[in-house]
Amino acid sequence: MKAIIIGAGRGRRLMPMTADTPKCYAQVKGRRLLDWTLLALKAAGITEICFIGGYQIDKVRRDYPQLTFRHNSEWERNNILASLMFAEDQMSDGFICCYSDILFTSDVVKRLLQVPGDIVLSVDTAWLERYQHRTEHPPDDAEKVTATNGRVTRIHRGIATSEAYGEYTGMAKFTLQGAARLREHYHRARAQYSGKPFREAVSFEKAYLILLFQEMIESGVLMAHSDTPGNYMEVDTQQDFELAQLHWRGE
Repeated sequence: MKAIIIGAGRGRRLMPMTADTPKCYAQVKGRRLLDWTLLALKAAGITEICFIGGYQIDKVRRDYPQLTFRHNSEWERNNILASLMFAEDQMSDGFICCYSDILFTSDVVKRLLQVPGDIVLSVDTAWLERYQHRTEHPPDDAEKVTATNGRVTRIHRGIATSEAYGEYTGMAKFTLQGAARLREHYHRARAQYSGKPFREAVSFEKAYLILLFQEMIESGVLMAHSDTPGNYMEVDTQQDFELAQLHWRGE
């Protein structure tokens, strides 16, 4: 199975660190976020990797020639969902996708691979421990999930903290069949909503990936969850970066 890393955005909340480098170049404990990602994937047996770039993609191409690249040329005008689909041609045989601004260990990847199901979302069940210190990124902004009997029943930022099963880590697994369902629902929604509001997004092009996930759940698509009690951090703000420098242990 291959991995697709979604890394087209600039990461303005990490300025000035991202003034002239991609967000995934931020260094934690002497390694770039992208290096930590590649190490965790390799330790889990995944070496075929596609990077979706946009902002400063040429630097990533230069420094990581071993990767396959897809260029989101519209990165300033779209969001994570549309960005992922720039690598649609890489999805046919199944894949794992992940955000580029996260830290995770190989154990998170291995757990994800082991859980059966055509679509499996990685969920941090110890998420609130991290949010004790994230005053710039409160729990209200977390991509939270609810779950019952091994199935994700809802994924939404608006889920009350007390009702959340955990936080979506930004990692998901799709089998061949799961990838087909993802593409099917994406193109159906795009045909209906392109240039128009889509759920909470001002336009379909500006939608987050979790909005399509929720649309799929509501249409009856089954999504399993793979739990990790930590071993994951998001680096979205300067405060997150400082917390990662203090607390990230990696492997």
